[in-house]
Amino acid sequence: MSEIILERRGAISLIRLNRPEKKNAVTRAMYASMAAALQQGDTDPDVRVHVLLGVPGAFSSGNDLADFMVIATGGSGGGEVFDFLKSLARAQKPIVSGVDGIAVGVGTTIHLHCDLTFATPRTEFRTPFVDLGLVPEAGSSLLAPAVLGRQRAFALLALGEGFSAERAQAAGLIYAVVAEDVLEDAVFAAAEAIAQKPPEALKIARDLMLGSRELLVTRIEEEAERFLERLKSDEARNAFVAFMSRKKAG
Repeated sequence: MSEIILERRGAISLIRLNRPEKKNAVTRAMYASMAAALQQGDTDPDVRVHVLLGVPGAFSSGNDLADFMVIATGGSGGGEVFDFLKSLARAQKPIVSGVDGIAVGVGTTIHLHCDLTFATPRTEFRTPFVDLGLVPEAGSSLLAPAVLGRQRAFALLALGEGFSAERAQAAGLIYAVVAEDVLEDAVFAAAEAIAQKPPEALKIARDLMLGSRELLVTRIEEEAERFLERLKSDEARNAFVAFMSRKKAG
């Protein structure tokens, strides 16, 4: 079974994370598939909007820690992650996402790039970067203060506080909170409405709201450099070992 399901629904390009047994922890191969899908959708004139979804109970538990451990213990890698993040930052078509349940790390920061995000009441957004000896990623150190305000961004990205769906909506991280049984209907209804808009006018409006993408890409690159440095630090190595030990004990 594919860990990333790609599907076309008329003018909608759907990308679904589909690794439920690992709570949609994202591997390097999954990042590569999502980056390619975003790039292909952006160049296809028949695609008007991207949709990002997870599975019931889990949008994503974040990056697969096995990949982190490889780098933390001296291995190489990570290019697929940053290719995806840059593709996300440079996306030329609107992005609508739907979140149910777990949204950790990149499972949270990805939505800072989305034009509309719907979540269910049982969703919690959390970014335990600092707790793992790491730093924010996906341009979130730039986007989160702009969207949430500095103090709420600090609570999310540095303190690692969990944000309920209601708190996330009040802070401006997401657009709406909807019941679990209508989440995907709400997402696709919004995507269909976007797909019906005059595409050139919509693109210009979106570009004006987003401003320079290259400033964001530069921040993603700066974060990536620091992130990779931190992965090889004693702080991160010890945090990962402790986290993996707790998982095994649990």
